[in-house]
Amino acid sequence: MAIKLDAALGIHPQTLDFRVERSKMLAGNLANAETPGYKARDLDFKTVMTQINAGMTPDRNYEAAYRVPYQSSSDNNTVELGREQARYSQNAMDYQTSLTFLNMKIAGLKSAIEGK
Repeated sequence: MAIKLDAALGIHPQTLDFRVERSKMLAGNLANAETPGYKARDLDFKTVMTQINAGMTPDRNYEAAYRVPYQSSSDNNTVELGREQARYSQNAMDYQTSLTFLNMKIAGLKSAIEGK
């Protein structure tokens, strides 16, 4: 009996990929916190989950949205350092969670293959 690896691993590879791409975007926001006129961007996890729940495989061309700041800055930069750091930390924890679930799935498949 053949194992369909995509079905066996579930949504975890896609969520892991999303978390990597979001980390890059949030790191870019943090790096440009002092750049005048820089507009903070972010990716929406709900959009990816909606695509997955609809049976679609999300493509890697995630759409970034510009963030509206809670407090305006005089140089028109929309990065709010504290909030950006919190988002980056939360995304890192979500990445670790996705990685843990993926490792558990792989360990389960390995046990099944080995007959344990």
